[in-house]
Amino acid sequence: MQTIEFKQLDETLYYKQLDNGLDVYILPKRGFSKTFVTFTTKYGSIDRAFVPLGKEEPITVPDGIAHFLEHKMFEKEDGDVFQQFSEVGAQANAFTSFTRTAYLFSATDHIYKSTEILLNFVQQPYFTEETVEKEKGIIGQEITMYDDSPDWRLYFGAIENMYHNHPVKIDIAGTIESIDQITADHLYTCYNTFYHPSNMLLFVVGAVDPTEMMNFIEHNQKNKKFPEAQELSRLFEEEPTTVAVKERELQMDVQKPKVYVGLKAKEVNLTGPAMLKHELAMSIAMECLFGRASDFYTSIYEQGLIDESYAYDFSLEQGYGFALVGSDTNQPDVLIKAIKEKMAQANDTSIFNANDVERIKRKKIGFFLRALNSAEYIANQFTRYKFNDMNLFDAVPTIEQLTVEDIVEAFESVKGEDQQTVFKIMPVSERA
Repeated sequence: MQTIEFKQLDETLYYKQLDNGLDVYILPKRGFSKTFVTFTTKYGSIDRAFVPLGKEEPITVPDGIAHFLEHKMFEKEDGDVFQQFSEVGAQANAFTSFTRTAYLFSATDHIYKSTEILLNFVQQPYFTEETVEKEKGIIGQEITMYDDSPDWRLYFGAIENMYHNHPVKIDIAGTIESIDQITADHLYTCYNTFYHPSNMLLFVVGAVDPTEMMNFIEHNQKNKKFPEAQELSRLFEEEPTTVAVKERELQMDVQKPKVYVGLKAKEVNLTGPAMLKHELAMSIAMECLFGRASDFYTSIYEQGLIDESYAYDFSLEQGYGFALVGSDTNQPDVLIKAIKEKMAQANDTSIFNANDVERIKRKKIGFFLRALNSAEYIANQFTRYKFNDMNLFDAVPTIEQLTVEDIVEAFESVKGEDQQTVFKIMPVSERA
C-alpha cells in the first residue's frame, strides 16, 4: 500500500491498485463521525459510441443508457439494494454525469458491512427484459419532469447551441424515444465494457483504519472473477471550435425571461497538471469578470438587469468545456449586450487587476480548505480529478502559483466571437 503525504494540508492518502485493476484510495479523517464511500466508473452519458468488451467493431447505443443502467443496478432478483443499506443505518445514493457514474453511501456505523453491500451490488448486475420495460416508464416520467423545468432547459439549451457533434449536447437521461430502444442486452454490453474494476475507482474518507479497510476491500475483491482487462475504445466525432448555433430561444410558461450566454472552450485536450492549471485559471478569470465582487456585477445589479438567479460557471472535461453566464431578467437583450461587452473588454489585460486576482486566489484557497472538512466534497471531487489525471490536493499549490498572465491566457481561449452563443427562454406571451 502506497502512502501519499500532503504536508501543506496535513493529509495522508493511502493507495493501492488491486490485482483486478481496481484503484482504491483511503483518506483517514480523525475526529470525523461520518464515513463516505464512493464506487465510481469512468463511464457517463457521452460514452455512447465504443467498442464493446471482447469485440472488434464499434457500436452506438441509445442515448441515456448510462443513466438507465445506474437506475437498474439497484434492483436485484432478491429485492431492492436501498433496503440493505437502510438495515445497517447507511444512506445510499447514485448519480450519472456526462463522464462518470457513481454509487455511494454515508454512515456512522457498520462501515465494513455497508462497504461490502456497495461492492457486491455494483459488481453483480441483474437485468431482465421485464424489469427493463418497467423502468422505462419510471425514467420516462423523470425525463418529462426535466423537460418541464425552465432552468434545466436553459442549461441544456445553451450546451446544445455550442456543440455540433459532441454528445455532451444530449441530455444525460436521453429522450423518451431513445430509452424505449434500450434492452437488457444493451445494459449487459455497457456494464461488461465499462464496469470492469480497471475502469473504476473506490474512494473511502472518514474515521477508518486504512490498513484494515484496505485488507477488507482486497479480500472482497479476491473472491470475485473478472475477465482480463482491455483498453477501452471510446469514439467521438470531430468537433469544431465554433458554436453550432449563435442564438436561439424557446417559449415556456415562465414569469420572466431567462438568459444564458455561453462560451465554448478551445482547450479541451488537456490532462493532468496542465488541465488543473487551466481549469483553476479560468475559474479565477470568471470570478474577476463576473463575480459578485466585480464592477460588472454592481453595474448590472444597479440597473435591475439581474436577480438572485444570476450565475456564472466554467466546466472542463477531456473533450469538451464551456463557460456560462446568465440570469432571469426583464431585459434579456440588454443583459446579453452587457455580458458580451464585458467579454470584449477582456482584451485589455488591465481588466484582470493584480489585487483582484490575489484576493480571488485567497478566497478560493479558503473555500478549498473549508471543503476539506466535508467528506462528501472530498470523495466526489477526488474521483472526478483522478479520472482526469489530476490530484485534488494539488489545487492549493496550483492556485498559489497562478499569475495574472495565466489568467489572461486562460480566458483568451474562450472569448472569440465565434465561440459565443445565446440561449433565451421567453414567456409564452412574449417574443424577443
